[in-house]
Amino acid sequence: MIVIETKNVTKVYEGVVPVTAVDGVSIQIEEGEFTAIVGPSGSGKTTLLNLIGGLDHPTTGEVWIGGKNISHLSKNELIDFRLHHIGFVFQAYNLIPVLSAKENVEFIMLLQKRSKSERISRAKELLKMVGLETRMNNRPGELSGGQQQRVAVARALASKPQFVLADEPTANLDSNSTAQLLDMMHDLNKKEKMTFLFSTHDQRVIDRAERVIMLEDGKVVGSELNG
Repeated sequence: MIVIETKNVTKVYEGVVPVTAVDGVSIQIEEGEFTAIVGPSGSGKTTLLNLIGGLDHPTTGEVWIGGKNISHLSKNELIDFRLHHIGFVFQAYNLIPVLSAKENVEFIMLLQKRSKSERISRAKELLKMVGLETRMNNRPGELSGGQQQRVAVARALASKPQFVLADEPTANLDSNSTAQLLDMMHDLNKKEKMTFLFSTHDQRVIDRAERVIMLEDGKVVGSELNG
């Protein structure tokens, strides 16, 4: 089943000299894929991920998520759609510093208006899944970078999304933390059939991806299966 499809998507940033960040990109991502979008800095990776995630609108073309065209949804409709369908993992973690790890994972479920008992139960389950059951009550500042990123993955999964978008998730991590994070994500991908789509220039992520989509100057210049 196709969970993500872009149809001839273009994103132009207007200015004195207009910049075409994404230029006519058409891709399909099927359920259960573990795929990396790669390319040099400025190739359009993050912009494409933002368009897929409904964080930005395409200038032209369409973005379809689970059979729904999200390209022309209003700001409020997009917020609601993201809340229930898409998990995000960012390079900067984006955890709330005054909340514990458990409370950070709970937060998205609070926005979804889930019951307190359900929030606590799922947050504990997810933090155990990512190996942080003993650090649930620690705030982000008391956790290593790798641990914070694992909390971010647990938070991304809390809403039971259709897929997870990860924008340069290993950029701030050392080799050991990167290996642990990728092992965990790959395990989730296999056991939970969770779809992961990365934007990255990290060769360690590229080597673990099952499919690699190459961008250059905002265009897809190749797509290949690893292994």
